[in-house]
Amino acid sequence: MDKKKKSAGSSCEYCMNYEYDEDYEYYVCTQDLDQDEMYRFITGQFRECPYYRAGDEYSIVRKQM
Repeated sequence: MDKKKKSAGSSCEYCMNYEYDEDYEYYVCTQDLDQDEMYRFITGQFRECPYYRAGDEYSIVRKQM
């Protein structure tokens, strides 16, 4: 997993917008972020993401299949 992506925060790991990209072989945020939001995401400055969508583990796994 890309070190920059991991630093975005532990809440990203449980977000329904955080998916594994098989082409790039690391996790990405699938939310359409503007340039400033993307910079904050990559640098780990996204403390409370306005796009965070919690979901149970099963719904996240079903979505990724």
